[in-house]
Amino acid sequence: MTGFGFHLNLRFKDESIRRRRRVTDLEFMDHAEQLLLAVERSCDRINDTSDADVDSQRSGGMVTLTFPNRSQIVINLQKPLHEVWMAARSGGYHYRFDGSHWQDTKGAGEFFACLTRDASQQSGMSLQFAP
Repeated sequence: MTGFGFHLNLRFKDESIRRRRRVTDLEFMDHAEQLLLAVERSCDRINDTSDADVDSQRSGGMVTLTFPNRSQIVINLQKPLHEVWMAARSGGYHYRFDGSHWQDTKGAGEFFACLTRDASQQSGMSLQFAP
C-alpha cells in the first residue's frame, strides 16, 4: 500500500513539472538580465542612502558583491540550465524563474528575499534588495 501511494505522488509531481512552460533561451536571458540590473541598482541605492559600502562588480553574466569585511556574495547565470546561482556564506542556491519570481529550486525562497537575508547577515547591517 505504501509503495502504491509513493508511486502516485511521483507521478503527480512529474505531471506538474511537465505542465510548467519552459522558457526560451531569449526569455531566460531577458529575465536574468533584469535580475542582475536590479541587484546593481539595489547596491547603488543602498550605498547612496546608508553607511553601507557594498562594492558591486559585474563581469558578463556574473555580479560579485563585496562587503567591507571582505566577505562576498557571487551571483552568476547558468545559461544552459536556465538558472541563476548565488553563493553566499550560508551556502549555494539555484534559482529558476517561475513566470513572476526567481524561486530557489530546493524551496529556500525567492531570490531577492534570500539576497536581502544573506547580504544583511554578511554586512552586519540591515540591507534591502528588491527587483
